[in-house]
Amino acid sequence: MASSQAQHRCVFVGNIPYDATEEQLIEICQEVGPVVSFRLVIDRETGKPKGYGFCEYKDEETALSARRNLQGYDINGRQLRVDFAENDKGNDRNKDQVYCLNFSK
Repeated sequence: MASSQAQHRCVFVGNIPYDATEEQLIEICQEVGPVVSFRLVIDRETGKPKGYGFCEYKDEETALSARRNLQGYDINGRQLRVDFAENDKGNDRNKDQVYCLNFSK
């Protein structure tokens, strides 16, 4: 139950310019309310941002406000896409993994 509640407090922030800093994004996200945490997703191979991140707010109402008010927010010529995070924990770690079984002809 606690994880589903945390899920509703967390928003996905996409279309982030690659030159934007985590500090800039936290500032923008704080315009709608206090930010509990922000995670800018970094490519492990290049060490550069992937263009999206996740922001956790203290409550669901603030996350809903972020979804409404930050959608389309212009930063460095790009408009942010904001929506509730479906399941941000582990998505980045597991999405590129491929599992192979023993195949026989």
